[in-house]
Amino acid sequence: MASKHGNLSINSDNIFPIIKKWLYSDHDIFFRELISNGCDAITKLKKLDMMGEYTLADDYKAKIEVIVNPEEKTLKFIDNGIGMTADEVEEYINQIAFSGATDFIEKYKDKANEDQIIGHFGLGFYSAFMVADEVHIDTLSYQNGAAAVHWECDGGTEFDMAEGTRTEVGTEITLFINEDCLEFCNEYKAKEVIKKYCSFMPTEIYLSKANTTETQIITAEEKLDTDEVVEEIKKEKEEDEQKLKIKKRPELLNETQPLWTKHPNECTREEYLEFYRKVFQDYKEPLFWIHLNMDYPFNMKGILYFPKINMEYESIEGTIKLYNNQVFIADNIKEVIPEFLMLLKGVIDCPDLPLNVSRSALQNDGFVKKISEYISKKVADKLSGMCKTEKEEYEKYWDDISPFIKFGCLKDDKFCEKMTDYILFKNLDGVYMTLPECLEVNKIDPDEVQEGETATDENGDKVEAEVVDENGDKVEAEVVDENGEPATEENTEEEKKEKVIYYVTDEKQQSQYINMFKAAKMDAVVLTHNIDQPFVSQLESKNEGIKFQRIDADLTDVFKAKTSKKAEKEMEEQAESIAKLMKKALGKDGIKVKIEKLKNKKISSMITLAEESRRMQDMMKMYSMPGMDMGGFGKEGETLILNANHPLVQYVLDHQDGDNVKMICEQLYDLALLQQAPLEPEAMTKFVARSNEIMMLLTK
Repeated sequence: MASKHGNLSINSDNIFPIIKKWLYSDHDIFFRELISNGCDAITKLKKLDMMGEYTLADDYKAKIEVIVNPEEKTLKFIDNGIGMTADEVEEYINQIAFSGATDFIEKYKDKANEDQIIGHFGLGFYSAFMVADEVHIDTLSYQNGAAAVHWECDGGTEFDMAEGTRTEVGTEITLFINEDCLEFCNEYKAKEVIKKYCSFMPTEIYLSKANTTETQIITAEEKLDTDEVVEEIKKEKEEDEQKLKIKKRPELLNETQPLWTKHPNECTREEYLEFYRKVFQDYKEPLFWIHLNMDYPFNMKGILYFPKINMEYESIEGTIKLYNNQVFIADNIKEVIPEFLMLLKGVIDCPDLPLNVSRSALQNDGFVKKISEYISKKVADKLSGMCKTEKEEYEKYWDDISPFIKFGCLKDDKFCEKMTDYILFKNLDGVYMTLPECLEVNKIDPDEVQEGETATDENGDKVEAEVVDENGDKVEAEVVDENGEPATEENTEEEKKEKVIYYVTDEKQQSQYINMFKAAKMDAVVLTHNIDQPFVSQLESKNEGIKFQRIDADLTDVFKAKTSKKAEKEMEEQAESIAKLMKKALGKDGIKVKIEKLKNKKISSMITLAEESRRMQDMMKMYSMPGMDMGGFGKEGETLILNANHPLVQYVLDHQDGDNVKMICEQLYDLALLQQAPLEPEAMTKFVARSNEIMMLLTK
């Protein structure tokens, strides 16, 4: 062919400065672009062989070679793929942004599709100019009679093209690296970058160093035709195996058939674990994994691992690696990966993703959203299926995976809808229950209702029950509403709508309330994570009639002893006087005090805080709003309850002017506070001093 000098078909003389600065965010990405172009060239040649348009040699081995030469400051990328004719170089290289891959796919789309073409864009080749002052191409097309082509460009808009000297079908690209990027000529840096982007590309990638003097020892049986023998190692004994010292072989850097490309039935547990360790450098065993393998409605494969996380000490940020035809694109692309799955570790390979020119960002279109929704759906299907068929395993994992699932429910309405019935709650005895099962607990046996008590079922609804009077005769219990008024059909229907699930947030701190619940044969669930409060609020909003209430939010009738109307009137009168006494003793005018007769006579005092008030306080703490802190006792919704059945309370009622009454009142108050939360430092100091004073009184 005649030599040719010409201008690249572009619209601006400044195209290369633009490419160097803006085409890719990471300069090392040129490795990925040039290697993936080589993979495409090999895939094309294989397709032509399959269709009978070309015949591969019997000993043909597809491969890409990367050769670093720090002395000459060059990098070579060599493939034995389809190659190019002079016309194709003119079309695909000189006319920037024309994609040869797109043209090839269009031409052969109906003839063979077993292997995917990676490339989508013609600009991938030009990423080389981000790091090179000059680029050469030597290529030979597979076509009969084709002449080799040599092309070179120094980073300006002009190129030179002439007949080349290459004798093997394929392409060799040589980069003359600029002074700012010489690190890429380092063998170890090149290895690091290739492993980052190309660890799972479908064609074998070999890295070597030009003019290396490094050697390796092999046995005679391991010798390959391509090995260069430096020395035959002398045997120490006649029976020893013959060994050879050879020039260091090029190093294979990738795995052409990663685990996610296989069918789940073909993969063993050890393979999944080994893949996890290798890809994520995490030697803690994951809890379990989900293998995605689908061809419709789009092509997507991948493996998502649920890692075991120490919630107290570790970050829960995961890593989802996104691939396109086994070519690494990026970590944690939020347009594709649902936000809550960012907590997981895994890989997703989706050839159908609409990538932009750099393959590093996604067009924000409806198709990408569908992929994200489908990933979320598959995870929900796997988890719900596990809960149905492997309940024991699911329970074993629950404490570790619950943050993922609850976060997912908060972030994804469709995921929440699918998972609602498969959320587990652990009760006071450590038994796991689903939400429907939680609604079945706390049923009150009408036969256990005492005289004067109102019977309630698990939802807090009033029920009719046979009760006996003090003579043992059966009397008819009156069904009343929450105000003690005779119930009507209208207000009983209204009350039936709400189903209460009680919960605890600290089993040690709230142990007294827990003991009360257990004594009353009632149950509660344990919610200890920060995510639980917003999570239960969401469940309430999405499930009409369900209400979560902490066990110290209110004092239900089931904990109160039977009282006559006369006794109730007496307690009302006592409540007024003891409230004044408490306010004076504690110096808190805003304190709300009630007096009740509790079944448990060992409890002297306790505090309840309305659920709505507690959630408001939690929200203010979460969003760091100290200026809105209501401070101290007397917060809205908080009530001090004194047990009229306890001797200490009776003593206070009977000796309101006694010498030690103030001290007893203060102690009753602090004891009630301690059942909910630690005392403030100053209050704790006073409590300890007061306790010592009380013990001193006992010694007299």
